[in-house]
Amino acid sequence: MLGRAVATRAVTDGHEVTCLARGVAGDVPGGVRWVRGDRDHPDGLAEVAGAGERWDAVVDVSRQPGQVRRAVAELAPVADHFVFVSTGNVYADHSRLASDESVPLLSPLDGDVMSDMSVYGEAKVACEAAVLAGFGAERVLIARAGLIGGPGDASGRSGWWPWRFAHPVGAGGAVLAPEDPTLPMAIIDVRDLATWLVRCADSRTAGVFDAVGSPDTLGGLLSTAREVAGHRGPVVAAPAPWLAEHGVQEWMGEDSLPLWISDPEWRGFSSHTGEAARAAGLTNRPVADTMRDAAAYEEGREATDPRRCGLSDETERELLGLLGH
Repeated sequence: MLGRAVATRAVTDGHEVTCLARGVAGDVPGGVRWVRGDRDHPDGLAEVAGAGERWDAVVDVSRQPGQVRRAVAELAPVADHFVFVSTGNVYADHSRLASDESVPLLSPLDGDVMSDMSVYGEAKVACEAAVLAGFGAERVLIARAGLIGGPGDASGRSGWWPWRFAHPVGAGGAVLAPEDPTLPMAIIDVRDLATWLVRCADSRTAGVFDAVGSPDTLGGLLSTAREVAGHRGPVVAAPAPWLAEHGVQEWMGEDSLPLWISDPEWRGFSSHTGEAARAAGLTNRPVADTMRDAAAYEEGREATDPRRCGLSDETERELLGLLGH
């Protein structure tokens, strides 16, 4: 989602854009030159690193330290600037509220390959270290992205709630929600993030930034989702222990209530202020626009890409029935 948005934005802004990819996840946007390459292969970057070309900037979204180390080693001599998209998962402490880039980091992953998502944060820490060591801080922008949403969000996290409020299954249009309206939560629109990354690459902006959406709460986002969907039915709030007892998952995936995190040690995950990034030019569109476009994406995806996020109709009806709705 983000790679495509970055390429599209760069073309729109008048840049010549080359995308290196295996070519298995879809077509590149119009106006983009595509170079086939497998970054797990020792010669995967040969056509962009050893072809005698020089690059104004590189944008890398990889999560695999080995891929990033190879890119840094081969591209540092031929690229002026490196933009690396990292994640808020790099932080070692997610309990703090209204925090910034000063939160301590996890230890970097020891190795080249992230085996699974349980070490996602450690892998991205290793990637960040490789980029800074190879290019130097003055030639690097690290964007620690928060929750990214909008059109193309295959995870469903930003689109499921407005979609569910548009298609309620409970009696009288009831929708089940977690009983935690003050949980800090923010969504950054993929188009806003892409626009900022491209313009930072163009201006050679350097530094480490939390690239996040405007501070909000779960309750605020659900209210926005209801507004987008035109929902007028009841919202049935259930406490975390009850939801856990009945097998409801958190954050994302099947049988989940997306965006919800009950663990107090993760309460501050989406509460980074993003003040430094906004001072460096990041702008956030109204979250209603993000949710509206994410919901439209949800409406059109089922035939070819079945939804794998949120509660099924059957499960939600059953749970609402247990709660008297």
